[in-house]
Amino acid sequence: MTEGYLITFFTQRSREYDGKSLARWIMDEAMKVGVRGATLSTAQEGFGHDGRYHSNGYFDMQDPPQKLTMALSEEECEAMMALLEKNDLKVFYTKSEITFGFSSDR
Repeated sequence: MTEGYLITFFTQRSREYDGKSLARWIMDEAMKVGVRGATLSTAQEGFGHDGRYHSNGYFDMQDPPQKLTMALSEEECEAMMALLEKNDLKVFYTKSEITFGFSSDR
């Protein structure tokens, strides 16, 4: 078992960085850092800090909200946050302390 953090980043599909969606860019960088896994989910609807609704509906299909979740060790978490800071990216996130591992590790 490992002590660490559950990090969830929130963004929209239309938000891009370095030629790809921001969520995909973060996921690709997480792989380079050695993160063991990440889950990217696209939501039906939500609203952001700007008060705008984002949805997967007919008129807003290009801008649905996305959520990228990762279970990270302390070192991986520090590396991911440093990476965002280095690239001057402002991304809303939540961070919770967790214990994680595989069921066979008990």
